[in-house]
Amino acid sequence: MEPQHSKKLPTFPFLFPKAQSTVLPDPSLFFAPSLLSSPLPTNSFFQNFTLKAGDQPEYIHPYLIKSSLSSLSVSYPSRFHNPSFIYQVFNADLIISASNNTEPSSRKSHIISSYSDLSVTLDMPAANFRFFLVRGSPFLTCSIVNNTPVSISTIHAILSCDANNSLTKYTIKLNNNQTWFLYSSSPISLSQNGVSLLTSGGFTGIIRIAVLPDFDPQYQSILDRFSSCYPVSGDAVFTKPFCLEYKFQKKGWGDLLMLAHPLHLNMLSIDDSDVSVLEDFKYKSIDGDLVGVVGDSWVLKPHSVSVTWHSINGNREESYDEIISALSKDVKALNSTPITTNSSYFYGKLIARAARLALIAEEVSFPDVIPAIRKYLRETIEPWLDGTFNGNGFLYDGKWGGIVTKQGSLDSGADFGFGVYNDHHYHLGYFLYAIAVLVKIDPVWGRKYRPQAYSLMADFMNLGRRENSNYPRLRCFDLYKLHSWAGGLTEFADGRNQESTSEAVNAYYSAALMGLAYGDTHLVAIGSTLTAMEIQAAQTWWHIREEDTLYDNDFTRENRVVGVLWANKRDSGLWFAPPDWRECRLGIQLLPLSPISEVLFSEVGFVRQLVNWTLPALGREGVGEGWKGFVYSLEGIYDKESALQKIRNLNGYDDGNSLTNLLWWIHSRGKEEEEECSGGGKFCWFGHYCH
Repeated sequence: MEPQHSKKLPTFPFLFPKAQSTVLPDPSLFFAPSLLSSPLPTNSFFQNFTLKAGDQPEYIHPYLIKSSLSSLSVSYPSRFHNPSFIYQVFNADLIISASNNTEPSSRKSHIISSYSDLSVTLDMPAANFRFFLVRGSPFLTCSIVNNTPVSISTIHAILSCDANNSLTKYTIKLNNNQTWFLYSSSPISLSQNGVSLLTSGGFTGIIRIAVLPDFDPQYQSILDRFSSCYPVSGDAVFTKPFCLEYKFQKKGWGDLLMLAHPLHLNMLSIDDSDVSVLEDFKYKSIDGDLVGVVGDSWVLKPHSVSVTWHSINGNREESYDEIISALSKDVKALNSTPITTNSSYFYGKLIARAARLALIAEEVSFPDVIPAIRKYLRETIEPWLDGTFNGNGFLYDGKWGGIVTKQGSLDSGADFGFGVYNDHHYHLGYFLYAIAVLVKIDPVWGRKYRPQAYSLMADFMNLGRRENSNYPRLRCFDLYKLHSWAGGLTEFADGRNQESTSEAVNAYYSAALMGLAYGDTHLVAIGSTLTAMEIQAAQTWWHIREEDTLYDNDFTRENRVVGVLWANKRDSGLWFAPPDWRECRLGIQLLPLSPISEVLFSEVGFVRQLVNWTLPALGREGVGEGWKGFVYSLEGIYDKESALQKIRNLNGYDDGNSLTNLLWWIHSRGKEEEEECSGGGKFCWFGHYCH
């Protein structure tokens, strides 16, 4: 599934014209010179380390990590919660620095010397430190050279600091009720100076620091047992469809202890992995309990998802007339209402909306309208691919490695921040959906524009790790959290964020459809696998069932969906709407409505809870008809007739939606729930024949 380099690749993949951006930050401030010739991550778990002063914290499970003035602060965060939001509180529980730091005020506090799917390595040249920050490690690991004196301080008071006989383990008790352990690869002599400071003589070797998450004695013995084996990096490898393998590179001796979040545990295939799960060894996290896993190779298998052009159960023929009547009007209106927006996001929604009409026409056996839709799609898509669109267009930024828009290259707020790498999978996902459908109905056009189509896809779905790639590896998708981040090159105290999971799902789904249209089985497999993981992550962290225990009770009681999910925060509000606009909160997790929505919202019990929670908000004055359409769509999953009447009475639709699409959705709802197939996947018929 990963790229095979034995085959000859095209020498010159298509690139859009070169951008002259005035808004992008300078990557050379924090990335090592050797990395600057390759495309760089823009939406990653360590992005704060690359922006402005590089001193905002990042959540490297289970710790919040902050780098400043050639020192590293580590926090085992407490959680603040109320009905509106949850966030983890950063306190500098321990601060590691060099006692003889030669440049404490140096602007360049750290250098990123390497990074991988699951790790980042921070070098602090002024302190002779190298930190291996590997996600899910219960230990913070630091390599120290040149016989450097080490200083460990805290914002708390140190109550005691006790060493073992060999001076290779210290137990540090703080007055905030925390106990930390410091392990060293060779003896280190720590002495307490004042209330909050420990200092050592010169030291060369490895130091590992871990908090004791529970006062059960077995926790300490587990940390002791695995203290000698440390990870230095970690890769995630797509080995076959619906399978992702973690491979951690380790040093030292013994077995490797890591931590898995709830979705890992849900997907972890014990039969295929040489790992053991320590179910009683847990760290607290905003993402749910992190559970110990022993082993340096994990195999994760999400539920399989069937990517389809059309609805899974199809429409009954008696519904065709109503759908065709709406379809004829919607297609006729395409020519009478030209696109006036030059926003890459809203433009993308409009062309994807038109593409939906072509697929619905196929599904209800009404091909008469398809030539008009094909003409419309060609006329609206080509200017963006040819560079002839008036007022905007795609450009290639060589500084970070990726596509930006003309507007976005001059204004960081234009196109929702597309020019600073915000929301790429959202915008480009809509373009890919429209392109995939056009390639399906016009293969000759598809062959002509294949290089441009693949360039749009590769911007956020490139798998390569090679220097001569034009795009970073999986720009938005987080291979530890197993979902995407929309936030790009903007510094945020709570790390990256994502609002709409459904638009993220749409991006990978659309890429898989493009693979179907081009007969590219590799693209179908990767797109489908990412779609499946994004769906399960949405169902784990964004969808909140009344009976769920993942989040704090007051937040769970008040919310059926998260508004914006941050690395370090859960917010009930949206970027564009307050928390009590529940119809927007539901809608932004559903749009665009398409066949993959059936899988994203396949849990009927939760859908009923979500709709019942949302319906009272529709009584508020000024609620948009477009948002009502999404609420009624979900209601149609369990009450088809009621929803159908409500949809017929709407007098407006979301700009990416249409009456045709709403009627198609409601009429394709089955009366019975689809039964699960083997392997846990829904709607995967072949599973019946794989026993």
